[in-house]
Amino acid sequence: MKGKTSSPSESDSLLELKGISKVYGTGGAAIHALRGVDLRIDPGEFVAVMGPSGSGKSTCMNILGCLDVPTEGAYRFKGVDVGSLSRNQRALLRRNYLGFVFQGFNLLNRTSALENVELPLIYRGIPARDRRRRAREALDAVGLTEWENHTPGELSGGQQQRVAIARAIVIAPEVLMADEPTGNLDSTRSREIMELLCTFNKEQGITIVMVTHESEMALYAKRIIRFLDGVIDTEEHNGAGRS
Repeated sequence: MKGKTSSPSESDSLLELKGISKVYGTGGAAIHALRGVDLRIDPGEFVAVMGPSGSGKSTCMNILGCLDVPTEGAYRFKGVDVGSLSRNQRALLRRNYLGFVFQGFNLLNRTSALENVELPLIYRGIPARDRRRRAREALDAVGLTEWENHTPGELSGGQQQRVAIARAIVIAPEVLMADEPTGNLDSTRSREIMELLCTFNKEQGITIVMVTHESEMALYAKRIIRFLDGVIDTEEHNGAGRS
């Protein structure tokens, strides 16, 4: 299934939103973050999600990542109705299928890079020897083999984001959710991180959904979706994306 980019039928979609609305609050204080959004993402895609503050892009990402639930509409992951899952089942879906990368890195400050990468495997109950091997492989994949014993405070911003990416991919996720992954980095480090994401997308077939406000970074994606006032305003394909 990984690496597949064709879309012959709706059953082949990996992520699918149908008529998704999200309302926060009630009455006159209600905020309509999403208004009837339809979105389909197929296996192996690299999609950039853009839009001004308050446009709904982050709410959409949170729903796709099972971090939030819609007020109305249906979300299907690999054909499964996520709305029918319990909170614990959604947590298992996140744990087993999704990797997350955030703007703020979200690393544990007092633990080494290797230990940070091991964390998702600990939650899965992977034996210590196996998880250490897999964590080292993930750090090697992001070019940080020699930095495994360093804490986040001993690493640059770009290196910390690489550790965060290694932590996200160590579980071999089907989807990587990246929320402003280059937001705290300079232009050179940003390009390095984007090239790394492209490598995982192209070589491992990991589907990537990335929220970004940076147009240059969005060009690395194969499809760019722009939100405005809670709906998808425009959508464009970018060929194979920048490499």
